[in-house]
Amino acid sequence: MTMKVLIIDDEEDNRQIANLALTMIGGFTVIEAEGGELGLKLAEAEKPDVILLDFVMPAMNGLETLKALRSNPATEKIPVIFVSTKSLQEREKELMDAGAQGILPKPFNPTQLPEKIKEITGLGA
Repeated sequence: MTMKVLIIDDEEDNRQIANLALTMIGGFTVIEAEGGELGLKLAEAEKPDVILLDFVMPAMNGLETLKALRSNPATEKIPVIFVSTKSLQEREKELMDAGAQGILPKPFNPTQLPEKIKEITGLGA
């Protein structure tokens, strides 16, 4: 079964690393968005199995994007994993309360990304 992953990150390099890590191992289809607004549209249109969401982005940050995803019936149940270089430890409770399934710190080991996604979401296990 192929898992569809939406990567929402304003940094192209970060999107490419995650995309390569997932597509090279197989079993993943990847969609990319460079910001929250486009990410919301793609989440509704593409119905991904999981969203990898950057926290620090211009215009619409990760928390705002997550809240918008959770307020839309079409996207409210899609698992969201925050991926960020910013230390989110102090905000973990707030992010989990807002509906995130997990937090993955950057930099991450690209070879471990597929397993981390499955571990955090329980999908594809």
